[in-house]
Amino acid sequence: MDEAISQFLNFLAVEKNASNNTIAAYRNDLAQLEKFLKSKSSDSSWGAITQEDVVRYVAHLRDRGYKDATVARKVAASKSFFSFLCADGFIEQDPTEHLKSPQVGKSLPRALTPQEVDELLEQPSRRNTPEARRDKSMLELLYATGLRVSELVALEVNDVALESDPVTIRCTGKGDHDRVRPLRNSATEELRQYIFHIRPKLVRNRRESALFVNRRGERLTRQGFWLILKNYAREAGLDKAITPHTLRHTFATHMLSGGMPLRNVQEALGHASISTTQIYTHLTDKQKRNDYDKAHPRAYERSASE
Repeated sequence: MDEAISQFLNFLAVEKNASNNTIAAYRNDLAQLEKFLKSKSSDSSWGAITQEDVVRYVAHLRDRGYKDATVARKVAASKSFFSFLCADGFIEQDPTEHLKSPQVGKSLPRALTPQEVDELLEQPSRRNTPEARRDKSMLELLYATGLRVSELVALEVNDVALESDPVTIRCTGKGDHDRVRPLRNSATEELRQYIFHIRPKLVRNRRESALFVNRRGERLTRQGFWLILKNYAREAGLDKAITPHTLRHTFATHMLSGGMPLRNVQEALGHASISTTQIYTHLTDKQKRNDYDKAHPRAYERSASE
């Protein structure tokens, strides 16, 4: 069983050019499927798996309390895997061929209020350490640009154009598409201070090109940023489920509420299709522009300058 999974993951990497995150997700989902099947049968071969076995697996996931979106993802992983096994002759019949994926409602992303954003961004300022100044710069940058966290940690020092007016950053998004985003106000000042005064205190190897580094002077990881954000969210007393993607959702919601055209938000987020961006319009239908102008002038100032 393990060998077949390894060959499938290699197929995803080589033939489908899947990302490391995608491959890791498939590995975890298929390992869970394998563990379940082995616990229910003494025949540990993929060819012995029936549709009834897979249906029992789905029921097992529901019994464990997994959400529909998670179950749907795991079912999709299983269907892709068995399709691969069948196409390559590992098994004669695909047990998931007639298995339907759970219907998943389109959920709206969670966004912070302007007051919650201010409270979150204030947390690093209460510490007088190089790491806290770095964190302040990262949080300001995410809220000012709507970058994905993977784009944030992938930034190089050379991606920041401090000499331009306004200051810009260049990031590489999905599909290796580059986009350049302007910075405004506090995000610019925090980033400038970080690059000239804070980063040199953290970097140990002068050849390190990563913009944001950890205590060892190496590139900060997505997991590292997640822990940083979680700690500050807890200190800010935010009871919402804050994730690294929350600031991206918040950026889009506040920009639309501040009057930024949908096409501009699409470009800022790096969405290939505007339909992906349109989900944020549902979040702003009941929010008036004046409310954001009064509560958070920075949001309107950035949107007006785009």
